[in-house]
This record gives sequence, structure tokens and C-alpha cells, in this order.
Amino acid sequence: MTNNTQLKIGVLALQGAVAEHIAQVESLGAVGVAIKRTEQLDDLDAIILPGGESTAIGKLMRHYGFIEALQNFAKTRPIFGTCAGMILLAKNIVGGEPSHLNLMDITVQRNAFGRQVDSFQTELDIKGMSEPVPAVFIRAPYIASVDSSEVEVLAKVNGQPVLAKQGNLLACSFHPELTTDTHILKLFLTMI
Repeated sequence: MTNNTQLKIGVLALQGAVAEHIAQVESLGAVGVAIKRTEQLDDLDAIILPGGESTAIGKLMRHYGFIEALQNFAKTRPIFGTCAGMILLAKNIVGGEPSHLNLMDITVQRNAFGRQVDSFQTELDIKGMSEPVPAVFIRAPYIASVDSSEVEVLAKVNGQPVLAKQGNLLACSFHPELTTDTHILKLFLTMI
């Protein structure tokens, strides 16, 4: 990454905190774009898959042709999945639910920390960062298993991985866009 002002970061706009992600991207000097059509992917340096409900987003992705388009995108450009976005990236989902993008060598557990009322905020110690980072968990998944040595776990909660990287893929269980802290987004931008 050379200069954030040259970067164009998409946010898949089928569901989730799209505006919040775009605002955070733009706070770092990059251009944020709501992505609603596959043709828009061509002009991007990277894309964020926001939270929401993974099954619903997966159906919409299939309907609008995003599955193959994002699989091709991932061959050369970074993808960051937050919460449901992490589920979309995973190759395996506990319980046998079919995978969506089938890109990241992880098995995820949906709603792993409980229901909506069990949502919480915490400070995470993240590998490579000197200060704890605030994290908001809302009906969050976690990584039940790391299925390849290529996956690097960067943070855990109660022993469970909640932030991981594999090649040009970054996935987290929490919602960094719901805080003012930009450490996680800056980490993603270094992957471009």
C-alpha cells in the first residue's frame, strides 16, 4: 500500500453496516464504494463483506452472481469479512450448512457466543499490535477450527479464534466498523 487516497475499497451492499464501513474507509483517506453489482468489482483495490445474516446474504450473492465474481476477485485482491462476512469466506460451517465463497481454510460456528442478548464489547490483544483494540460482538461467530497452516490466528476470545488472516483474506468475528478504532481496517489496507 502506498497512499490511501489512491485506494478504492468496496463494501458489499446486500445487507449489513455498509454506511459505517464506508465512513471508516473514508476516514483513512481511501474511497469507499457501496457494491451492488458484480461489474463494480473491476475498479476496486479490495472489498469488505459486512455483517448481517450469512444465509440471507449468501442467497442474495447467488442471485446476483457474486459467488463466482468474488472467488475470482480473491485470486488477485484482498477480501475482508466481518462477522457474517467471515462465515461467507469460510470453507466449512459447523452443522453442515453449505459454504458460500469457500475461500478460507477455517471452520466457523455461527452465533457462537449466544443470541442477540449475549452480545458484548471487549478489548482484544491482537498479534502485531502494541495496544488492545475495541471489539463489538453481535450474535458473533468464531473460528471453531483452523484447517490449514496457511491461516494465521491474530486474536482470540476465551481461547477461540476471532481474527485470522490467510493470504489476501482477513476475517473477524466482530464489528470493527461499530467503533472509532481503525487498527483492523489499517491492517486490511496493508494487504493491498
